[in-house]
Amino acid sequence: MGTASSLVSPGEVIEDGYGGEGGEACEIPVEVKPKARLLRSSFRRGPRVIGASFKSTGSVDLEYAAEYERLRKEYEIFRVSKNNEITSMQKKEAKLDEENKRLRAELQALQKTYQKILREKESALEAKYQAMERAATFEHDRDKVKRQFKIFRETKEKEIQDLLRAKRDLEAKLQQLQAQGIQVYDPDDSDSDDNRTTITPAGTQCEYWTSGVLGSEPSMGSMMQLQQTFRGPEFAHSLIDVEGPFANVSRDDWDAAVASLLQVSPHVPQALWSNTVRCYLICTQETKAELDIFIKKHSPTLRRMCEGLGHFYLNVSFPVENAASYSVERKQEIERSSMCVLLLKSTVTSSVMEDCEEAFVKNPDGHPLVLYLQTGEDQNLTGPTRQLLERINAADRTAKVKVVDHSGSPEDGADMIYAQLEKIVKQELLGLEGADVNSKDSGIEDGREEDSGDVLWDLHDEQEQIESYQQACSTTSQLGFQKISFCTQYIDRLNDMIAAPPPTPPLLVSGGPGSGKSLLLSKWIELQQKHSPNTLFLYHFVGRPLSTSSEPVLIIKRLTVKLLQHFWSISGLSMEPSKILEEFPRWLERLSARHQGNIIIIIDSIDQIQQAERHMKWLIDPLPVNVRVVVSVNVETCPQAWRLWPTLHLDPLSPREVRSIVNAECQNMELKLTKDQEKKLERHCRSASTCNALYVTLLAMMITSRSCWLLEQSLEECLQCQDTMSLYRLALTMTLNSLSTDRERHIMKEILCLVCASHNGVSESEVLDLFPELELPVLSSLLYRLNRLCIVTLRCGLIRFQHLQAVEAVRLEFLSGGSSSATYREKLIHYFSQQLSQDRVTWRVADELPWLLQQQEDKMKLQLSLLNLFVSQNLYKRGHFSELLAYWQYVGKDKSSMAAEYFDSLKQYEKSCESEDSMTKLANLYETLGRFLKDLGLPSQAVAPLQRSLEIRETALDPDHPSVARSLHQLAGVYVQWKKYGNAEQLYKQALEISENAYGAEHASVARELESLAMLYQKQNKYEQAEKLRKRSVKLRQKTAHQKGHMYGFTLLRRRALQLEELTLGKDSADCAKTLNELGVLYYLQNNLDAAKMFLTRSLEMRQRVLGPDHPDCAQSLNNLAALHTERREYEAAEDMYERALDIRKKALSPDHPSLAYTLKHLAMLYKRRGKLEKAVPLYELSLEIREKSFGPKHPSVATALVNLAVIYCQLKKHSDALPLYERALKVYEDSLGRSHPRVGETLKNLAVLSYEEGDFEKAAELYKRAMEIKEAEPSLVCGNTPSRHSSSGDTFSLRGPAPLPHGHR
Repeated sequence: MGTASSLVSPGEVIEDGYGGEGGEACEIPVEVKPKARLLRSSFRRGPRVIGASFKSTGSVDLEYAAEYERLRKEYEIFRVSKNNEITSMQKKEAKLDEENKRLRAELQALQKTYQKILREKESALEAKYQAMERAATFEHDRDKVKRQFKIFRETKEKEIQDLLRAKRDLEAKLQQLQAQGIQVYDPDDSDSDDNRTTITPAGTQCEYWTSGVLGSEPSMGSMMQLQQTFRGPEFAHSLIDVEGPFANVSRDDWDAAVASLLQVSPHVPQALWSNTVRCYLICTQETKAELDIFIKKHSPTLRRMCEGLGHFYLNVSFPVENAASYSVERKQEIERSSMCVLLLKSTVTSSVMEDCEEAFVKNPDGHPLVLYLQTGEDQNLTGPTRQLLERINAADRTAKVKVVDHSGSPEDGADMIYAQLEKIVKQELLGLEGADVNSKDSGIEDGREEDSGDVLWDLHDEQEQIESYQQACSTTSQLGFQKISFCTQYIDRLNDMIAAPPPTPPLLVSGGPGSGKSLLLSKWIELQQKHSPNTLFLYHFVGRPLSTSSEPVLIIKRLTVKLLQHFWSISGLSMEPSKILEEFPRWLERLSARHQGNIIIIIDSIDQIQQAERHMKWLIDPLPVNVRVVVSVNVETCPQAWRLWPTLHLDPLSPREVRSIVNAECQNMELKLTKDQEKKLERHCRSASTCNALYVTLLAMMITSRSCWLLEQSLEECLQCQDTMSLYRLALTMTLNSLSTDRERHIMKEILCLVCASHNGVSESEVLDLFPELELPVLSSLLYRLNRLCIVTLRCGLIRFQHLQAVEAVRLEFLSGGSSSATYREKLIHYFSQQLSQDRVTWRVADELPWLLQQQEDKMKLQLSLLNLFVSQNLYKRGHFSELLAYWQYVGKDKSSMAAEYFDSLKQYEKSCESEDSMTKLANLYETLGRFLKDLGLPSQAVAPLQRSLEIRETALDPDHPSVARSLHQLAGVYVQWKKYGNAEQLYKQALEISENAYGAEHASVARELESLAMLYQKQNKYEQAEKLRKRSVKLRQKTAHQKGHMYGFTLLRRRALQLEELTLGKDSADCAKTLNELGVLYYLQNNLDAAKMFLTRSLEMRQRVLGPDHPDCAQSLNNLAALHTERREYEAAEDMYERALDIRKKALSPDHPSLAYTLKHLAMLYKRRGKLEKAVPLYELSLEIREKSFGPKHPSVATALVNLAVIYCQLKKHSDALPLYERALKVYEDSLGRSHPRVGETLKNLAVLSYEEGDFEKAAELYKRAMEIKEAEPSLVCGNTPSRHSSSGDTFSLRGPAPLPHGHR
C-alpha cells in the first residue's frame, strides 16, 4: 500500500487529457491523522504482562487487520475525491486557456485598431500642418498681392500726376509764348502728318524717385511724390535750398534735428563723438607731484563715474623725460582728447610748449581746457613761461579756459583739478547738467531711464554705427577716393538705379573682399544727405561675424526704432525677437506712407549677418513706393536668391587709379617714387587680387611707413605678396620688427590676440589693466602704427580690427589658425570675472563675459554669470533681449525654469539688502525681471516681481515717490496684456496722480500715463475719453520734447553748438551769418531761447550789413526770429517780423515760390491765433492759390490749404463758403490718399461738425460714424494719430476750441 502522493512521482510528466501541453508533477503532502488508541497500542514497548494469554495476542492482530481495512477504505475514498478535484481543475484550466486565447485574439484586434487610429491621427496632423502652411502661404501671398496692388496703384497715380503736371507746364509755356506775341503752330490745323510733332511729357520716359516741391513743409504727409524733370534723387525747388538745413526742423523731432545736424557737418571731430573721455595732461617736472596725486587719488573716481554711465575714461600723459620721442603720438592724442589740463609753475620744456601750442593756442575751442598755475610768494616766472601764458590768454578770446590759481600743497592742488574736471565731465561732456551721479551704481544708471518705456535702446550700438560711418567717410577723404573714377562712376550708377521707377527690388553692391564697398556707400550717403535733405537715410555697417553689429534681431530692432523716432514714439514696438523680425516690413509700410520724403535703407556687408537669408526675408517682398534698399555683399558669399537683384559690381582698380592712390599717400608723407618704382608697381598691380582698394591702400601705407632710404626695400618686400592676406601678414611682421624690445613685441601679440578672441574688442583702459607694466605712451605709439597699417582702429572706445582680412591674418600668424583662442578667452574671462566679484557690472562685463563663457562651452559658469542679476539687468535694459534669451537656451533652460532661477537668485540677494540704497537696487531688479517676463509672454509670472517691486518702493521710499508710479505703470501694463482692464485702469490713474504731484502737470511722465490710459480706453471702445486724454498727452509731448532728446541727440546738438561758435569769431560774411543762424536754431532746439535770440539777431544784423536788408536770407532770419517770438508768446514782435519777411519774399521771389507760401501760412496762423480772422483769410487764399499753381488742383497739399481756409470761414460763420471747400478737400484726399487715410477721417469729422451746426443731424451722424471707423482702423503709432511734422493734423485746424500755437518752424 502507499499514500496518495505515490500516484504521481516527482519530475514525472503529466499528459494533458484536453490536448494541452504537459506539466511537471510535484509532491503534494497529504496529512492523515491516525487515531490515538491505535498509535499507542502499535508503538507500546513496555514488558509483557504476566499472565497474558495467546487469545489476547490474536485479538490484537485482528484489531490491526480491521483498522487497516478501515484505513484503506478511507484512503480509497480520499483518492477518488482528489482525482475528481484534479479532473475538475483540468477542465477549468482548459476553459481558462480558451478564454486566454479569445482575449489574446481580441487584444491583437485592438492593437491593429489602435495602430490604424494612430496612423489616421498622424495623417490628420500632417494634413492640419499642411493646411496651416497653405493658410500661411495664402496669407503671405495675399499680403504680397495687396502690397503689389498698392504699389501698382500708387505708381499709376504718380504717372497721372506727372502727366498732369507736364500738361500744366506745357500750357503755361504756351501761354507765355502767346503773351510774347509768338505764333504757336497748332498741328491740329494741318492736314499733313509730316508736320505733326509727338510731345513726350517730362518725367514719363523715365520716372525719377524724388520728393515734392514743398518737401519740408509739415503739412505734407502724403506718400504721393511729385516727379521732377531732372536726373537723380535731388531736390530742385526744395524749401531747404532757400531756408537752410534747419529751416523747418521742429524741436519736437529730435532725430530729424540730429540728422540735419550731421548733414551740415558730416565729419565731426572724433573728440565730439567718441564715447571715451580722454583727459590729456601736460605737466612739467615742478608739477609732477600734483599729477601723480591726481592720477592715484582721483582718476579711479572719474573712471567709475564714466563707466557707470556707459563711457570709458582714460588719462593721457607723456613723461617729461621722453616726451620728445613721441611727437606724432602726442599730436594725435591732443586731437582725440576730450579735455586738456596744463599744470605749470615757473619753467617749461620744449615738449610742453609744443603741446600747449597745439591744444591751447591753435584750437582753443576744440575741447574744454583747464590751466593749473602753481603760484607762490617767491615764485618768478621765466621768460618762456610768461610768453606762453600771454599767448594762451590772447588765443582765449571767448574766456573758455578755466584757470586754477593755487599756492598751497600739491594734495590741495590735485583736489582743485579734480573738482574742475568732474564739473566738465558732468556738464559739458556727458550733459548731466550738474546732476549728482552715483558712481557706485552697477551698470548704466537706473535713474537715467526716466521714461521707463517698453522699448529699450543701446547707446553703444548707435554710437558704433555713427563712428563706423564717420570713419568710412574720413578714410574716403584721406585717400582721395572721391576724386577718382572709382568713386564718381559708381555714385552716378547708384543714382540711376535709385531713380528707377517703382516697384524696385533691393539694389546689390557686390565686390570682392576689400573692394571698397563700405567706402563707396559712406560717400554716397554723405552726398545724398546734402542733395536730398528730405530723404530719411537708415544705415547699418555690419562688423565682423559673431559681433553685436552682426546680430540680426538687434539690426532690425535698431532700424525700426530709428524709423519710429520720426513719428514721435516707439511705444508700439515688441521686444520679442521673432516679432521684431516679423513686424519690421509692416512698420516700414505704415511709416513710409506717413513720411513725406523718401526712405533709403543701407546695410553694408549684409552677408556677414548671422543666417542672413533666413532673417532678412523681408527683402524679397515688394517695397513701398517711396522706399529703396541698398545692400552690399561679398561676391563669393552672396546668397543665390539675391543674385537676381539689380547689381552694381565693383571692378578692380585700373592702373591709373592705383597710381593715383599710391602717389597721394606718398605726397602726404613727402616721398616720391622713381620711374622704375612706379613701373614695378604698375606691373605688379594687374591681377584681381592686387588691384582691389584695400590691397592698394595697405600697399601704399606699408611703402611709406619707413624712411625714404628704406623705400626700395619696403617696395621689394611688398611686391612679393600676391594677395591682401599675405600683405597683412607682412605688415604684422614689419610692425613687430619695428618695435625696440622683446617685451613690446610680446605685448603687441597679446593685444591683437585678445582683440581677436573678444566679442566686440577691448578698450585701452582694459589693456592697461591687463598689462600693468605697459605705459600709455608705448600703447599709444603701438596703436598709431597698427592703425596706420589698416590693422586696428578705435571705434566706440574699443580697439577693433579694421577689416576681416586683418582678423584672419592675426589668427594665422599668432593664434595657429585659431586653435590658441581659448587661452586668450580665458584671460578675458578671468579679468571680467574679477570685475564681477568687485560688484562692477559695467556694460563691458555684460557684453563680454557671457559671450566668452558660451564660446568656451562652460554652461555652468555661463548660468552663474546670467544669475548675477546686474548682468542680466544690463543686457535687458540695453535692449539685448534676444542675446539674453539665446544664452539661456544654450544653457538648456526654458522660460519657466529661467524665471524660477531668477526668482531664487533674487530671494538670495534680498537677504543681504539692508540699506535704503540696496533696497532701491532690489526694487529695480524686481521691476526688470517683471518686465522681462512680460516681454517673454508670461504675464502671470510677471505680476509677482512687479508687485514685490511696488511693495519695496512704497516701504523703502515713500508711497508718493515717482518710482512708485513707475512700478504702478509696469504692473498696469501686465494687467492690460492679461486683459484685466479694470485693474489696469485703477493702477494707471494712481500712477498719473503720483506723477502729477511729483513733477507737475506738464511733465513727460504725466504724458506717458495719459498715453497709456488713452490706449486702455481705446481697447475698451471708450473713444471719447481716449481722444480727450490723447490730445492732452500730445500737448504735453510738444512742450516737454525739448527736455529730453531722443537718445544721443541732446549732447550731440550741444557739442555741435560749441563747435560752431568757433566759426563765428571771424569777419562779417555771408557764411558767418549762416553759421550764426545755425547756432540760433541749435540753441532753440535745446530750449535755450535767450541764446537762440542773441545768435539769430546777430545773424539778421550781419546779413543786413553784408547782403542788404532786402535779401532773401534776411527773410530767413526774420522768419526764424518770428518763430522764436511766437514760442515766447510775444505775438506783436512775431507778427511784425513775419510781415517784414513776407514783404521781402514778395519782392525777391516768384509769386508761386514755396518759401513765400511758408511765410504766408505761419503769418495766417498767427493772425488766427490773435483773433484777426479777417486779415488771415486773404493770406490763406493766397497760400491756396500758390499751392494750386505749384502742385495742381488735386494734390494733398492743396486739400490741406482748402481745409485751413474752410476752418476760418466756419469761425466767421460763413458756413456756405466753407462747405464746398470741405467737400473739394475730401474728394482730393480720397482720390490721392485713399478712402481710409487719416486725413480723410479728419476732414469727415470737420464736415460732421459743420453739418451738425447747420442742423442736418442725420448727415452729421453718418459722417461722424465713418470718421470714427477710419480712426479705429488706423494703426496707432503714438497711442493714436499724433500731429508731427509729417502729419496733416499739425497743419489742419479743428473746429473745436482754439487752434494750438504753431511751433517755430524755421
